[in-house]
Amino acid sequence: MTWLDSASAKKLLDQRSAEAAAKAAAEKAAADKAAADKAAADKAAADQAAAAQAAADKAAADAAAAAKAAADKAAADAAAQAQAKVVPAAPPAQNACDPNYSGCVPIASDVDCAGGSGNGPAYVRGPVTVIGTDIYQLDGNDNDGIGCER
Repeated sequence: MTWLDSASAKKLLDQRSAEAAAKAAAEKAAADKAAADKAAADKAAADQAAAAQAAADKAAADAAAAAKAAADKAAADAAAQAQAKVVPAAPPAQNACDPNYSGCVPIASDVDCAGGSGNGPAYVRGPVTVIGTDIYQLDGNDNDGIGCER
């Protein structure tokens, strides 16, 4: 055992107190750094989760927009197809009518009055006016220029 004088003992005590304070400060600094690192890691994870959620939301919105566009196109196609079915039949072309008669008497190998005794293959409802040569003999025997009168 060694005896120290009071000045040496106080110096040694002050030195050990300073070492203990430095050690405590270092431990507090390490704990503070660990807490800061953990907070930074937590913030990075939260930012990454938010970015992933934003990407998922955008993908869902894009998919919804694509589905709406496809539905709109299908509806437009269906409407166009329905409209195409409603288009009225075109009247017979003028070049399919015999120019010897008023109205439209078809051009065929033979035309007879509908409801008469003729055997066709084409028929016309009268009356029709003969304006040229009565090639199908629709005027009958009275030669008044009006065919298929009955």
